[in-house]
Amino acid sequence: MKDPIDDQIPKRIKHLQFGINGPEEFVKDGTVEVSRRDLYTMTDRSPAEHGALDLHMGTSNKQINCATCGESMADCMGHFGYVKLALPVFHIGYFKATLTILQNICKDCSSVLLSDQEKRQFLKDLRRPGIDNLRRSQICKRINDHCKKMRRCSKCDAMQGVVKKAGPLKIIHERFRYVRKSQDDEENFRHSFDEALKTIPELKMHLSKAHDDLNPLKVLNLFKQITPVDCELLGMDPEHGRPENLLWRYVPAPPVCIRPSVAQEGATTEDDLTVKITEIIWTSSLIRAALSKGTPISNLMEQWEFMQLSIAMYINSEMPGLRPSDMPSKPIRGFCQRLKGKQGRFRGNLSGKRVDFSGRTVISPDPNLRIDQVAVPYRIAKILTFPERVTTQNKKHLQDCIRNGPDVHPGANYVIDRESGFKRFLRFGNRNRIADDLKIGDIVERHLHDNDVVLFNRQPSLHKLSIMAHLVKVRPWRTLRFNECVCGPYNADFDGDEMNLHVPQTEEAKTEALELMGIKNNLVSPRNGEPIIAATQDFITAAYLLSLKDTFLDRKSISNICCYMMDASTHIDLPPPAIIKPRCLWTGKQVFTVLMKPNRFSKVLVNLDAKTRSFSRIKSKTPEMCPKDGYLMIRNSEIIAGVVDKSVVGDGKKDSLFYVILRDYGALEAAEAITRLSKMCARFLGNRGFSIGIEDVQPGKSLSSQKEILVNKAYATSDDFIMQYAKGILECQPGMDQEATLEAKISSTLSKVRDDVGEICMDELGPANSPLIMATCGSKGSKINVSQMVACVGQQIISGKRVPDGFQDRSLPHFHKNSKHPLAKGFVSNSFYSGLTPTEFLFHAISGREGLVDTAVKTAETGYMSRRLMKSLEDLSSAYDGTVRSSNSDVVQFVYGDDGLDPTYMEGDGQAVEFKRTWIHSVNLNYDRHDSAMLPYEIIDYVNRALDDPKFLTNCNRDFIETIRTFVIENIAKYLASVRERRDLAPMLEEPDMDDLDDMEGDEFAPVAKRKSVENIIRVTEKQLRSFVDRCWEKYMRAKVEPGTAVGAIGAQSIGEPGTQMTLKTFHFAGVAAQTTLGVPRIKEIINAAKTISTPIITGQLINDRDERSARVVKGRIEKTYLKDVTSYIEEVYGPVTTYLSIQVNFDTISKLQLDITLADIAAAIWNTPKLKIPSQQVTVNNTLQQIHVHTSSDGKSSETEVYYRLQTYKRVLPDVVVAGIPTINRSVINQESGKIELFMEGTGLQAVMNTEGIVGTKTSTNHVMEMKDVLGIEAARYSIISEIGYTMAKHGLTVDPRHIMLLGDVMTCKGEVLGITRFGVAKMKDSVLALASFEKTTDHLFNAAARFAKDSIEGISECIVLGKLAPIGTNVFQLIRRTEEEEEQKPKELLFDTPSLHQLEITA
Repeated sequence: MKDPIDDQIPKRIKHLQFGINGPEEFVKDGTVEVSRRDLYTMTDRSPAEHGALDLHMGTSNKQINCATCGESMADCMGHFGYVKLALPVFHIGYFKATLTILQNICKDCSSVLLSDQEKRQFLKDLRRPGIDNLRRSQICKRINDHCKKMRRCSKCDAMQGVVKKAGPLKIIHERFRYVRKSQDDEENFRHSFDEALKTIPELKMHLSKAHDDLNPLKVLNLFKQITPVDCELLGMDPEHGRPENLLWRYVPAPPVCIRPSVAQEGATTEDDLTVKITEIIWTSSLIRAALSKGTPISNLMEQWEFMQLSIAMYINSEMPGLRPSDMPSKPIRGFCQRLKGKQGRFRGNLSGKRVDFSGRTVISPDPNLRIDQVAVPYRIAKILTFPERVTTQNKKHLQDCIRNGPDVHPGANYVIDRESGFKRFLRFGNRNRIADDLKIGDIVERHLHDNDVVLFNRQPSLHKLSIMAHLVKVRPWRTLRFNECVCGPYNADFDGDEMNLHVPQTEEAKTEALELMGIKNNLVSPRNGEPIIAATQDFITAAYLLSLKDTFLDRKSISNICCYMMDASTHIDLPPPAIIKPRCLWTGKQVFTVLMKPNRFSKVLVNLDAKTRSFSRIKSKTPEMCPKDGYLMIRNSEIIAGVVDKSVVGDGKKDSLFYVILRDYGALEAAEAITRLSKMCARFLGNRGFSIGIEDVQPGKSLSSQKEILVNKAYATSDDFIMQYAKGILECQPGMDQEATLEAKISSTLSKVRDDVGEICMDELGPANSPLIMATCGSKGSKINVSQMVACVGQQIISGKRVPDGFQDRSLPHFHKNSKHPLAKGFVSNSFYSGLTPTEFLFHAISGREGLVDTAVKTAETGYMSRRLMKSLEDLSSAYDGTVRSSNSDVVQFVYGDDGLDPTYMEGDGQAVEFKRTWIHSVNLNYDRHDSAMLPYEIIDYVNRALDDPKFLTNCNRDFIETIRTFVIENIAKYLASVRERRDLAPMLEEPDMDDLDDMEGDEFAPVAKRKSVENIIRVTEKQLRSFVDRCWEKYMRAKVEPGTAVGAIGAQSIGEPGTQMTLKTFHFAGVAAQTTLGVPRIKEIINAAKTISTPIITGQLINDRDERSARVVKGRIEKTYLKDVTSYIEEVYGPVTTYLSIQVNFDTISKLQLDITLADIAAAIWNTPKLKIPSQQVTVNNTLQQIHVHTSSDGKSSETEVYYRLQTYKRVLPDVVVAGIPTINRSVINQESGKIELFMEGTGLQAVMNTEGIVGTKTSTNHVMEMKDVLGIEAARYSIISEIGYTMAKHGLTVDPRHIMLLGDVMTCKGEVLGITRFGVAKMKDSVLALASFEKTTDHLFNAAARFAKDSIEGISECIVLGKLAPIGTNVFQLIRRTEEEEEQKPKELLFDTPSLHQLEITA
């Protein structure tokens, strides 16, 4: 157990410095040289000395101890060995770095290929203080680009060619690629082959391809010559390693414990690494023998290549570019494979790991538990323990636990002695004696008790509410149980789901879990501030039935119900009965009064006005007069009107009952109210009964006949459209052909049938109908579900269309070919009650399958997207200065969300206060008939004075202050003035002039009745206004984001989690027919910062946005028009003198399309088409005949065949020549909304559209983020990211607070370019090696970090988790500095001699 106070502070890792080990380090770190190929001795099968399993490197056998440290297998941490190579080899991980260095240096003298002046400039940049890894990499890239262009070394004047990779592990230098044939250097190179040519004359034909082979030995010698200054220019630090260390002369042999041998039936199976080490030793020994004895160079090179390949596979067995013959027969696990991937060391053992003190079992519901409780089975409670330190208060209790032992609950499993640290198991031994000997300070690992804090989690953990803290309630049976109201955040159901339990092991962890993760502090979702823990399903049904107008209860019943929801400690005051004679009766609504305010001492006074699901307004009547009782009005916890349904006690609404209690009276009262409701509703519904029988879904005669009429009418309309289509007279919708128009019209007609039948169902079915009750109150299902069961299943939609043709020109073989009839295209006229025909059943199955496939694909897509978002945003947190910063203190936002408010506390739509409700609450709480009423000008004066108070000006946003002022003036003062005017009183919006008699007489001489009638409608007192202003200030201050909040992680999960609720393949018709991608694919496009997107759409505002004719003119200027669109025909003309193509232009079509083009414009478009390459003189214009002639050739030298084929090419390409509009705009659609006309353009080319005459350039935008950045800059790209993600979410009915999306937009654009949330974008955002390694391309990042000697300061979340360090976020964002005792003043000691130099200071400890 962690001690509360620890004086022995462990050393903490401050930073990690990456580098490359040289041969000396390998030898120094290794305990033994591995030089024998044998693994075991022949005599006793023990590990051979100097073999790959030498005991000096550790042991994998429980019976044998390590020869280096003498420890057993469990305690020995393992020791490295090394293999000495006969020849150096390239390191596959540093191969790219080796290639880059060779490109940067002279291949003769090893000098960097820069002039002295350039070297000085680059060194100055590299030595700049505070330079980070990213900037250093960028400078090194510039050096590399510069050196690759150099053709001669400035130091030794040697020729420099192209250095490139040839094969998996070969580097060649094409020294003479860029020289002229006559140069001396090349001549000398050619002459060096003279002797070889005499022997092998065939070489001459390959001589032009000759190049330098840069083998490892040659490269090693080159690297050894590089000076320390040049090392810096190559991005290396000479202190931590030199370039020659990039090649291996020694191979490290890892400890035996990471490559254990597995014994099987008298034999052992060796690990892949062990096999590779023996292979490397053997090959190296062969090369060493060949070098000493002498052997043909081809044999030596072959063995060298084999060793090179073996070592590469030892490091990375999935090395790219291998020949099939070099591939291993079965996949082997090299070092890289052990590090990367989900099961690798980083993600599988460092970032996330399996834990102790956890349990898992099936979950089941228990409405009698409080919402913050979890029922834990005895069996789990006896296994999971909490280490409790013995104090004087708990000693007796812990002694009882020890006496009970591990098998009796409440017991204990272990006792740890404070002084010796000895851990004693309590199953054996004298427990009574152990209990008697218990000392203060000892630790007892006791069983879980009631009210212990545990973490409860359901996977997949999509957001922070997927793991919350509950209080234990130890109960019998085998399942974990909790209140159904808490299903929402976990997304749990009880069809066999399992959940996990974790027990925090320290008092600090318990406290943090309770305060930060407790149920009561997480009633609302951080995604948008909406309540997520609320009544569900049966509870909503019961609440609805109880609150109906005709529900009356006698004293016995209401007392019983009140007892259901309370416990014995709560005092209950029954409200006065609603009906007194002939007998006392209470309404069901009064039960909710008791729920909110159980007795007269309760301070919970709820004031709420809300529309329920069944609300329908009647003109000229106030909303509470709704005939369906659909307007809820609560005043001081009394329900005046309205039913209680999902919108009142369910989740997802900010005007729900529990949300109002939470915001006005705190989380404790809200949680208590939810618990009361669940206990009461479960018992009430259990006693009342609520079930579905077959008669509930049986349609009446009236309903069946009305359904028949509607279906037949839809069939007739569809047949009419099909007939028009067959005759070719169907009028096309904008941007569609006839077939698409037919489909759109029929789909619209048939989809309406189900909705209309649903409406009839709702009216026809009786009020006691169970499915109808559930659909009405919102507990389960909708009117469409009821309609499908009772009347009509409706049109089946697949990928947004009717059922496509899957058989020969028809959907199924049961129908005629090319049939468009509703029944042949997936319309199901039957209900589930009447039963489906075989074809209807098939169509319904097809539609159902699509949903399943979509869900399966979407889960993987959104999971990966969420992981990327979390990795890129995880280390962003709010600082004490109000900024949002990354782990290395880079500012991402100067104020979080531009206002510094926490989305969790937003009451209104993105606002900290819901002003209207707060005003109603303040009025009702502070109503006093004796207080004098204020006049409008007094209200305005008071609010102006209150808002000019320093507490507002210093703490509140100016916009917030102005919003309060506007609300009070517009909704209170001006409303009061208008009421006064209607009663013939002066409005009094301005203070009356004391000198003006007319003003003076305004209210003084008015009849009292008029003044009282005004006060009856609206009466404002100073006390009410003060209360309102104070509440606004309190709510704003509470909503401010706290320093240390992990705004990045919360933002990432708030965008990722709703993705699971989106559909994957979603198309939406923006405006008329511009089909835009939505859903998960669209979100992916945006966060990937994709260069090309599937449906780019430009929205343009017109200067004249009321006239459709002018809109068509602008459309003609923008939409690309092909030559084939404006020509009557194109014909070949073969004349005696010339041959040409004659193009007849149709000017009627041009005028109808509102195009402003002439024959000359068309001719220019033809000769400017790059594909045709026609000179302008070959294109002639005949204005009289309105023709253009394209001649084949004017030289007369071409043959007849050439002329014929050229003419055919022209004839094929000319129809697709763009003669008008912007070539990148495929289609333009005119959209008319609320009288205004705008243009939707499919395609790219924003700048061209903005420059088009008739378009308002400043109000034109595109949904393509990268194009917005290229045309309008980085701020426009940021705005585009925010608006596009917000639009996509809104289209799926998902609300995400804009602050989360703004943070994502800022992260993607804060570096000055749009960085996608991909492995490439994240690498540019983050400087930490470990953070990138734990994301993707693990080994690449580690090798690159070593090659450029990167330094990781370990400040981000990922790095801190990997190294077990506390991350600087949340409760660890600050540091506590303890004041030590003040040191005494130091006084000089008495003099020994009168010599000042002998004065000594006395140091006191």
